[in-house]
Amino acid sequence: MLKRTLLAAFTVCCLGLFAAAQAADPLVLQTKWLADAQSAGFYVAQAKGFYKQAGLDVRILPGGPDITPSEVLASGKADVAV
Repeated sequence: MLKRTLLAAFTVCCLGLFAAAQAADPLVLQTKWLADAQSAGFYVAQAKGFYKQAGLDVRILPGGPDITPSEVLASGKADVAV
């Protein structure tokens, strides 16, 4: 009985290691503005690895005067627009 319990616990631990080794999910974030203090949180989170810790591979697309985030989102070039 103890052998079976230890084997089950070992299997669960191994499955957890395999799940952690999977590639991060890609996510494209389109901003409405150029990089400034207002959008610093997105870039700081990326630099500190917070997205990777959450299992995300985030790519941030800077906005600008000629960028309409809703159009970029509708075209499928971004997953999230802010």
